[in-house]
Amino acid sequence: MGHPQVVDPAHPLVERVRRICFELPEVVEVEAWGRPTFRAAKPIFVHVAATADNPFSIVVKTDPEEHLALLEDGRFYGVPYYDRARWVGTDLDARHTDWEFLAELIETSYRQVANRRQLVALDALRPEHSG
Repeated sequence: MGHPQVVDPAHPLVERVRRICFELPEVVEVEAWGRPTFRAAKPIFVHVAATADNPFSIVVKTDPEEHLALLEDGRFYGVPYYDRARWVGTDLDARHTDWEFLAELIETSYRQVANRRQLVALDALRPEHSG
């Protein structure tokens, strides 16, 4: 028995996350737990719908050096089952969502799970972000 769908994968906010994710090399989308997930081939780097009560949110893996600062920022919060592994949640439908910053966090999350080949491909696409 599958999980019930938590969020409409065609919703404009999910579509916006999808566009950001698919700018990165070798990304695949897989529905898991009734939610869209975006993966660097296999490892998840974005999970839509932090909780069933909050479907218009995402969970991303943070840079270890930025994790605590993000948790102190009111836009981000710990998410059950993810918190110990340096993941944070943030709402997509907040009044002042900063999509440019979310795109940076999505790329950072991707970099946390991507393999060497994927990172080389990403650095070739975005040399200003490499290193």
